[in-house]
Amino acid sequence: MILALLAAATVAIPAGDSVHGGQLYQGCMGCHSLDENDVGPKHRGVVGRAAGAVPGYAYSKALKGSGLTWTPAMLDQWLTNPQALVPGSKMYFRLTKPQDRADIIAYLAKQK
Repeated sequence: MILALLAAATVAIPAGDSVHGGQLYQGCMGCHSLDENDVGPKHRGVVGRAAGAVPGYAYSKALKGSGLTWTPAMLDQWLTNPQALVPGSKMYFRLTKPQDRADIIAYLAKQK
C-alpha cells in the first residue's frame, strides 16, 4: 500500500471537465448517491474527506483503517484500481481512462 500511496503523489492528473464528469457519474449511481448511503457511501463532500468517515455507512475494515484522505490524486488511484490501493475494500469497479477519472473527480469536487 505504501507504493500505491507514493505513486498517487507523483502521477499527474489531467484537467477534469465537471460537466462531462456529471454525465459519467450517472453510471456510478447504481451503487452511490450524492446524498444517501446505498451499496456505497454517499459522495457529497467526498473530496477532502477522510476515507471511511461517512456516518451510518458500514465500511470494510480495510478502508476504515486505511488512513487515506480523498484528495484528487488519491481518488484517481482509487478509481484506477480500488483493490490494489486498499485490498479488502468493498469496491471493485475500475475506470481505465485517465480523462474519465479526472472528469468524475472534477464533478465530485463541486459537490460540497
